Amino acid sequence: MDPKGKVVVVTGGAGGIGLETARHFVDAGAKVAIMDIDPAALEMAVADLGGEVLGVACNVSDEASVEAAFDEVVSHYGQLDVAVLNAGILRDGLLIKVDRETGKVRGKMSLSQWQSVIDVNLTGVFLTGREAAIRMVNTGCKGVLVLISSIAKRGNIGQTNYSAAKAGVETLAVVWGKELARAGIRVASVSPGFIATPMVIRDMKPEMLDRFRKMIPVGRLGKPEEIAHTIRFVVENDLICATDIEPSGGLKL
Repeated sequence: MDPKGKVVVVTGGAGGIGLETARHFVDAGAKVAIMDIDPAALEMAVADLGGEVLGVACNVSDEASVEAAFDEVVSHYGQLDVAVLNAGILRDGLLIKVDRETGKVRGKMSLSQWQSVIDVNLTGVFLTGREAAIRMVNTGCKGVLVLISSIAKRGNIGQTNYSAAKAGVETLAVVWGKELARAGIRVASVSPGFIATPMVIRDMKPEMLDRFRKMIPVGRLGKPEEIAHTIRFVVENDLICATDIEPSGGLKL
């Protein structure tokens, strides 16, 4: 699909990979809508992007908010061609923490740590993907859904919640790719490695980040624009469906 003139939604679009992805599609001549839970960040991102960009406040873990957000996009643009389901959070921690001196458990991953990540990173993809697909069908668009998974899908120490959610996201892309092809909708996932986004730099422990940097065969973290380029490739290549692409610099967890 040539993105020029198409309507593209990017969730979590006010920063990081989402913002860079929106920029790529604006530069390609698309009509872009960015969704984010942070109104202030959303306003700044819209001003930064320029072009034909719509900012829509949305909590991807809330069904009513997602439905209203996609209704707003279709009401504004009249169609929906591409949805990049990128919104995500980190709430890292070990399943249990064992005290080295006593050998007893002194902490555990809380239910709120688990549930908040599942709500945004997995349920949020389910809700936004479902509502995007409905509107693509109802407006007669042969669309594309790009789900953002992660290399953590294989299981990363300290990321029980995040790894479980991202494994689920990759599976959703395969299932939906098979189900929605009959409606003319392609679905695929992109699983970035460690990317130098504000969320990663802010939320990951420095010692963990340094350890993974040393493990990456290409010798560096990825750049948000490299992931945006991969997402655009998925949109433009009509043979990509029900599969995952992994821009990770060769890192295998």
